[in-house]
Amino acid sequence: MCLILVAWQAHDDYPLVVAANRDEFFARPAAPAAFWRDAPQVLAGRDLEAGGTWLGVSRERRFAALTNYREGGRQLPDARSRGALVAEFVRGRTHLAAYLAQVAATAADYNGFNLFVGDGERLAYYTNRGDGRPRWLTPGIYGLSNHLLDTPWPKLASAKAAFAEALTGLPASSPFFELLADQEIVPDSHLPETGVPLAWERILSAVFVRSESYGTRASTLLTMRRDGQTSLHERSFDSDARLVGQVGETFQSSLISTGV
Repeated sequence: MCLILVAWQAHDDYPLVVAANRDEFFARPAAPAAFWRDAPQVLAGRDLEAGGTWLGVSRERRFAALTNYREGGRQLPDARSRGALVAEFVRGRTHLAAYLAQVAATAADYNGFNLFVGDGERLAYYTNRGDGRPRWLTPGIYGLSNHLLDTPWPKLASAKAAFAEALTGLPASSPFFELLADQEIVPDSHLPETGVPLAWERILSAVFVRSESYGTRASTLLTMRRDGQTSLHERSFDSDARLVGQVGETFQSSLISTGV
């Protein structure tokens, strides 16, 4: 997952809204979002190589999503799968603070990552490229790519602005998918330096990433209403950015958000 936009307690009717693009090599096998057979309470896509996921939600309103931290040349060859961090939380019952403590205790076993985790009442951000402490998020709009939370990369700035506007039109979903489809490449003068070649910095500067071997595989919109209704809509794409699949699931949670 290379772009996640989050509105936390920023809308009267929707305490959590998430719009996200998952970028990955097209050769890596993955399953689209669905309720898992081995964990029927979990709705998520699945990495069929390592078994984890990049974004998921449960019937108990547990939510998690992850991006990699981009740092060219600094990779552990025997690192644990980062997708397991999302899967273990959404399918488990460990309290949020306790889970974050577990993640912090093993953070060095993973390559760089950013993680959102929430239980319907609280939402936290954790990275193993920070000070080692979780950040408990206050109401607001947040943007995350492959650096730290709210790093002002151009694509994050433009996507956050469009996301804020799309929130005013809920329950309409099309504005969210329109912003996630933005393929504009950022001028060289505004590119970050993350240790990858310039050609890749250019490719990765778009909200919707396109290249022959790597790019945006899925766009996802997740909404949680205060009355307990949760909806997840996902669109899948091939290497030519053609739509190859769609998923739409809505369910009612027994847990109701009371706000903050």
